[in-house]
Amino acid sequence: MAERVISPGETGDDDRFDRLFRPGSLDEYVGQEKHKDNLKVFVQAARRRREPLDHILFCGPPGLGKTTLAHILAREMGVTLHATSGPAVEHKGALAGLLTKLEENDVLFIDEIHRLTPAVEESLYPAIESFKIDIMTGDGPYATTIQLGLKPFTLVGATTRTGLLTAPLLSRFGYVMRLDFYPVEELEQIVQRSSRLLDIPIEPAGAREIAARSRGTPRVANRLLRRVRDFAEVLGDGRITAEIARKTSERLEIDAAGLDEMDRRLLRVIIDHYDGGPVGIDTLAAALSEPRDTVEDVYEPFLLQQGFLGRTPRGRIATRRAYEHLRIPLPGPDQGNLFS
Repeated sequence: MAERVISPGETGDDDRFDRLFRPGSLDEYVGQEKHKDNLKVFVQAARRRREPLDHILFCGPPGLGKTTLAHILAREMGVTLHATSGPAVEHKGALAGLLTKLEENDVLFIDEIHRLTPAVEESLYPAIESFKIDIMTGDGPYATTIQLGLKPFTLVGATTRTGLLTAPLLSRFGYVMRLDFYPVEELEQIVQRSSRLLDIPIEPAGAREIAARSRGTPRVANRLLRRVRDFAEVLGDGRITAEIARKTSERLEIDAAGLDEMDRRLLRVIIDHYDGGPVGIDTLAAALSEPRDTVEDVYEPFLLQQGFLGRTPRGRIATRRAYEHLRIPLPGPDQGNLFS
């Protein structure tokens, strides 16, 4: 997938800035208010009992703050965060190495937890249920199993594909938190906070313009802020105004709804090549020359949430709003009702 300014995926440069922008406490964290209030209660109760937090699963599209919340929980609990990802835990030995390093009440954060192998997932069950792990020693007829006790810990998982989690794993989380796309008002607060951290002068209208084009995603807002800063320093006086934010977005082909050229291309393929749909996801991915997972995880969530795209049993359709946004005439009655 080509790198997009408004893609929520991380790069090495983004990771460096993510650490700079990352809030240090739940009070500093902007958005997800209902879940945030619940987490405050869970943390306070666990600290009073001197117990680990119950296991928590964060799910939702990329860039909404799942990793940030894991770091905050560890800090609020006063413990160490041990971070890894599903693909990185390749075998049971790697999992055992992670688990045996944990101190009491530590947080083990597994990003992309839906990508754990079945064997590793099976080994994880006794660890999160009874804080024990079975380790195989020896080979063939001399193989024996040793059960090691673990110090109580909290598993925090993150996934963009909740549907790929097995039912046994999902049932072992005490709290499942679904992160939603952010409203413009909350993204505006995030942009203003990030601009202060970067020491960038920004006008309220400029912050709102960036927020409105950020696809409801904090990571996208921060990435776009950095690009607008470049244009403000080169083409202006360094101050971010609504005008410089609009000019930057036009140069980057990001429209007022936050859609970029790839989003518009996806909608046009459905409209122009498949008469507005329905079209199967595999066919759509092939037409876009993109992996199916990329289409489902990166492009679709925002388009679905904003009503540009629809899912039906027969496939994806472009909605009336997509036609209106792209300024394409709606199909006539003789072409059928594509929105039924």
